[in-house]
Amino acid sequence: MIGQKLLQKKCIKWPLIAIGGMFLILFAFYGSIYLGFWGKIPTKNELSSIKQAESSQVLDKDGQLIGKYFIYDRQPITYQDLPKHLIDALIATEDVRFYEHNGVDNVSILRVFFKTILLGDKSSGGGSTITLQLVKNIFGRKDYGAFSIVVNKLKESIAAKRIEEIYTKEEILTQYFNTVPFPDNTYGIESASQKFFNKTTKELTLSEASTLIGSLKANHSYNPRLFPKRSQLRRDVVLQQMVKYNYIATEEADRLMNTNIRLDYQYFDHNTGLAPYFREEVKKELTEILKKHKKEDGSSYNIYKDGLVIYTTLDSKMQLLAEQAMKEHLQDLQKEFENEYGKKAPWKTNNSLLDNTLKKLPLYRRYQELGLSPKQIADSLSNNREMELFEWEGNITKNVSIKDSVQHYLKFLNTGMIAVDPTNGAVRAYQGGIDFRYFKYDHVSQSKRQVGSTFKPFVYTAAIENGMKPCTYFSLKEVTYTNLEDWTPKNSSEEKDPHLNYNLETALSNSINTIAVKVIDQIGVTKVLEQVQKMGINEELPEEPSIALGTGGIKIKELAGAYASYVNQSKSVRPFYITKVEDRNGDLVASFEPEISEKAAFSDYTRQVLLEMMKSTVDNGTAKRLRSTYGLTNEIAGKTGTTQDNKDGWFVGITPKLVTVTWVGNDNYAVGFKSTLQGQGANSALPIFGKLYKRMNDDPTFDAITKSSFEKPSNNVLEDLNCKPEKRDHFLKRLFSKKKKKKKFRNK
Repeated sequence: MIGQKLLQKKCIKWPLIAIGGMFLILFAFYGSIYLGFWGKIPTKNELSSIKQAESSQVLDKDGQLIGKYFIYDRQPITYQDLPKHLIDALIATEDVRFYEHNGVDNVSILRVFFKTILLGDKSSGGGSTITLQLVKNIFGRKDYGAFSIVVNKLKESIAAKRIEEIYTKEEILTQYFNTVPFPDNTYGIESASQKFFNKTTKELTLSEASTLIGSLKANHSYNPRLFPKRSQLRRDVVLQQMVKYNYIATEEADRLMNTNIRLDYQYFDHNTGLAPYFREEVKKELTEILKKHKKEDGSSYNIYKDGLVIYTTLDSKMQLLAEQAMKEHLQDLQKEFENEYGKKAPWKTNNSLLDNTLKKLPLYRRYQELGLSPKQIADSLSNNREMELFEWEGNITKNVSIKDSVQHYLKFLNTGMIAVDPTNGAVRAYQGGIDFRYFKYDHVSQSKRQVGSTFKPFVYTAAIENGMKPCTYFSLKEVTYTNLEDWTPKNSSEEKDPHLNYNLETALSNSINTIAVKVIDQIGVTKVLEQVQKMGINEELPEEPSIALGTGGIKIKELAGAYASYVNQSKSVRPFYITKVEDRNGDLVASFEPEISEKAAFSDYTRQVLLEMMKSTVDNGTAKRLRSTYGLTNEIAGKTGTTQDNKDGWFVGITPKLVTVTWVGNDNYAVGFKSTLQGQGANSALPIFGKLYKRMNDDPTFDAITKSSFEKPSNNVLEDLNCKPEKRDHFLKRLFSKKKKKKKFRNK
């Protein structure tokens, strides 16, 4: 008996010792985690000021989101922005006892242990809570080898309990929704809502909310963009969970499960989406702004992480219409451009053009620095690889070399376009090129191209301002200027009658080169350049009479600012993009006022005369296709422009409340249009304006712009413009005049 009792005691003792030892080890293991031997666990103090990297938002003039700057696409919101059905969907699917536990749901853990582990019932659900998931979302997990799962889970449970002690359930839900990862590298419910449904979180329907909540189980596998059917099945599971826990009625769930998911997907990346050239220019300007503004602690702002809100001047609706107009026109123009050249296109036949372009590549220069010979470089640039190439009809993927790629892109016409409010310079629409993914060069803010005949209004402005009367007549006859190396300006059409004389309005509206040069000869180049400077153009322009024909290079945005003076009380403006910048808390970082010239650049009389002249350009002159082809009845003034050898096509459209400048040409100045018929500004650049205004006319949103009226000219102006547009030389003058006149240019 005694032996049996001793044996029984030993049988009980050693298991108890083993169990006690195991608990001691587990306690020590837990203690080592708690004390931070496996990595620091955030303290209550650290948890009380959780800060996550937030994307900076770019908003249009009406507060609509047009883009973001981010490393992780995250856009935080408040609890009040979360619709009840979104919260209900989350709790029903992820954590039904959320309001009952303290961060760790012991009931769920026991259920998982007995049902999932012991009984193998995988449908019993997991033991993770919303709070535990929040900890994982914020702090991530580390690799501890074989102990990874256990260590990470225990660390998360400790942090979760601390979070529950600091924050209310509503605050935890808000933090969760602002940090949880959704498909397509999107963080937070607001970013996901904007990306997948193009609406705010507040506006999400029950079906849309259930779709996003369903994707949390596996944000790639249930990505509604990539796997719509699979995502829809998962959405239906969420709806069924909401029925199970009495959040919605069975009838409502059945109705929604019979509908398909409808996405309105928005790309918020740096290269695509609305206005990428504008957003890039805003980013450059913002970078300079933030160099002058610091946080309260003296540290610098980070546009990718600090959740700044950038309010811009852009009108996103107008921008969308402008992009549509550009694409529609350039796609057709590109076909005409290539067809006119045919097999003799310079990008196909001109080897020196291709070679010179290749030598400008950074890769070419890198090969040179490595000591490769020209032949070795040529061989390297001829190696084929799979490459995506831009085409208007749809991008293509081909096995091509760098050389082939350069040759492919040499053929493309490009564009620049800006539309500004002439009263303050606010940029309403902006296009730096045809596609930011493949053509990074911005023709609005970077490019300085010859402006052609769009410079002529400045010449005539200087003339009127210096006393020349609008009814002054000049002969169309060509003149050779002997002191300028026998320079003979010619008109674009050889059919102009040399015995005709045009008044200034007719000369400008028909863009007569010979008369523009005669005008600048009479008033002087110096006075024209002074006038241009008063109108806000500070480019260094050549002091040559050829400036009358627009041989100087001016940026598109400067041209727009100068033209604004014709509808802004003779004052030029400086186009601007940003109105204010706020931090993540809504506190003002910086704000900006329009830069309007303090002094009028010319008199009211001059302004009204020039405006009437440019209205005539649209009604009867080189821009009359706005009326005939596009059927525009708006009050419009404007000026077309074409440069030598048809390298650049221009159009400036002026309406009472919007000034628009469009340019079209090839990035490589060696490639121009083959003929003036196709390359003239009226054919290459004007249609973008025409197509834009047709769209704006169809949208009542723009009535304030499209239905606005110009100021009425004074009686004095109307009287001074009241003369015959042209007159012929009298008989004797025609009889005895020489074929070509020679003279000296008076003011070089």
